[in-house]
Amino acid sequence: MAGYSPLPLRRLVEQFAALPGIGMKTAQRLAYYVLSMPEEQAKEFSEAILEAHEKIKNCTVCQNFTDSEICGICSDENRDRSVICVVETPKEVSAFERTREYNGLYHVLHGLISPMDGVGPEQLHIKELLARLQDGSVREVIMATSPTVEGEATAMYISRLLAHLGVIVTRLAYGMPVGSELEYADEVTLVKALENRNRI
Repeated sequence: MAGYSPLPLRRLVEQFAALPGIGMKTAQRLAYYVLSMPEEQAKEFSEAILEAHEKIKNCTVCQNFTDSEICGICSDENRDRSVICVVETPKEVSAFERTREYNGLYHVLHGLISPMDGVGPEQLHIKELLARLQDGSVREVIMATSPTVEGEATAMYISRLLAHLGVIVTRLAYGMPVGSELEYADEVTLVKALENRNRI
């Protein structure tokens, strides 16, 4: 950003640009938008960020974001407690909940095993998952990590840990997205689509 811009404005742009998926032009647009807000609205915006930081914590059971000790999903007696879906971040919990098809519980790892980034199993919430399986009430663990090298490695690592616990470990099926055309699919997607084909 040009050096003639006021320092507070440059700092605001830098903060927006540090967010994932936000380029410099979008950061500038957001900064100017914030500056055009009425002061009261700007205060509410900043207070919402601070309040989220102060009050949001990890659920003591599933590690999902919550503002109480135990999240609403874990405390819901109508959920199927025999199934746990393991996801990378709280964002995936929201995605599954939007489908309204899954009625089990979740476990959030808060990352994936990635030696290149210095992330090992001990940095993830794997031991908390193992603790949840000790009483024998869970019959299936669904590995819903991303279909990336890190996601596959994490799923395999956890499935090996669970092998002796007598639970069924399943993996999300991957293949062709609805509405896509075969000619544009890459080889890995096509292979996964073939492997996960269903009878009709």
